[in-house]
Amino acid sequence: MTRKEGVIKKRCGCRDPETGKQLGDRCPKLRLLLKNRKGEPKVGKDGEPLWQWNPDHGTWWARYSAPPGPDGRRRQPWLGPCDTEDEATKALRKALVQLDEGASVPDQKLTFGAYLDQWIKGKKSLKPSTLESYVETIELYGKPGLGHLKLVEVNETHLDHLYTAIGQINNLPEGECPSEMLRRLLAARSLAPKIHLKEGERVGLKRQKPLSASRIHRIHRVLSSALGTAVKTKKINRNPAEHVELPRVPRRRPLVWTSERVARWKKTGKIPGKVMVWTPEQCGHFLDIAEERGERLYSLYHLTATRGLRRGEVCGVRWEDSDLDEAGTLSLLESEEEDDDGLKSDASQRAVTLDDTNIRLLKTWRATQRRERMAAGADWTDTGLIYTAENGSALREEYVSERFAAIVKAAELPPIRFHDLRHCAASMMLVAGVDMKVVSATLGHARYSFTADTYTSVVPQVARAAAEATTAIIPRKKAQ
Repeated sequence: MTRKEGVIKKRCGCRDPETGKQLGDRCPKLRLLLKNRKGEPKVGKDGEPLWQWNPDHGTWWARYSAPPGPDGRRRQPWLGPCDTEDEATKALRKALVQLDEGASVPDQKLTFGAYLDQWIKGKKSLKPSTLESYVETIELYGKPGLGHLKLVEVNETHLDHLYTAIGQINNLPEGECPSEMLRRLLAARSLAPKIHLKEGERVGLKRQKPLSASRIHRIHRVLSSALGTAVKTKKINRNPAEHVELPRVPRRRPLVWTSERVARWKKTGKIPGKVMVWTPEQCGHFLDIAEERGERLYSLYHLTATRGLRRGEVCGVRWEDSDLDEAGTLSLLESEEEDDDGLKSDASQRAVTLDDTNIRLLKTWRATQRRERMAAGADWTDTGLIYTAENGSALREEYVSERFAAIVKAAELPPIRFHDLRHCAASMMLVAGVDMKVVSATLGHARYSFTADTYTSVVPQVARAAAEATTAIIPRKKAQ
């Protein structure tokens, strides 16, 4: 059936038994001959047999003429598959309208894998560690799982099957055969190059533990970002990743290193939880030891422990974004690190107000950095960053964490991660009576409710004060 500037046809995936090529609209099963009451084929006035489309075979497609591509070759994209002729007609009309309005024509031959390669090449602003994680997601999951599909064909079901297969890595139920999708993912992991963990240590990807729900969320965010860009550049009409249901990520609430937990840790070596928080006394001991040792990055650790900056933020903040003499603030313009709730939003871009101690420490550090610059001479790298290596280059974030761990060990304190200094800052702000909304804004959380839900139960002093206040407000005849 012909439409203005387009054609509506039925097609199928049947193949020629001799050549193996798809028959497309030439499959004999697509058409049914019309017969009269005697069972004889009906013929038209021209003597040709009359036929109708077979409702039980094939799907509807639309095709139209598009402007030539970059190579100058003629283009006739297909739209489909559609369940009905009316749906194909509407798709054709929409495409022709977009074409008249100057919209680009989706490349029906572009595979998802080829598109991901194009997309990652354009991510020039990512820092190396983030780019490395994006490439790993593409090479280990996106391309082996769905890379063979046409970009325009990728849908919610494909993504759902991909995430299900990712969840079965090192986690396949006993007696269940791996799906074709899982086989492709496992093959990609077996061929992947070894990854860097620590200086001088390299290990492969053959880990025995299943991938966590939070890891699947991170993979999803990368693929969703790529598909979102495809929508913006009009390669596809919608982002199928927006409607995929993901596994629930369990909330890891911080636990305080109480005296009982410390005693048990010293006895067994076991850490009660993944996210641990020091008491104000423990945090103070850490800062005292760092200062006594003459730790070069002492002011960085003090700033993090009191103002709750993320590692990427404190390593990436620039002198030009500081105002130490008037407003007493640091402007944090961007961060590529995710928070514990797996979210990062515009709230991450914020101005952090500094206290007198942090201002004094930052001014002292600036003087130290100037002396290092003079000593380095022509070898100095002018990055403009507040915290740098001795030659002015950017600090390696892993080094900041490694130095932190060394100080913790020297102080004989119960272990926490460097990121947990951020949680220490939040809990101490609450102990000091800072309003929860101010705490949330200082940390740059996307949601106030997340701050309240995470930290309300962390600080015993706050909970005890609330309990005492509740009992005290009730009038009684006899003093209890």
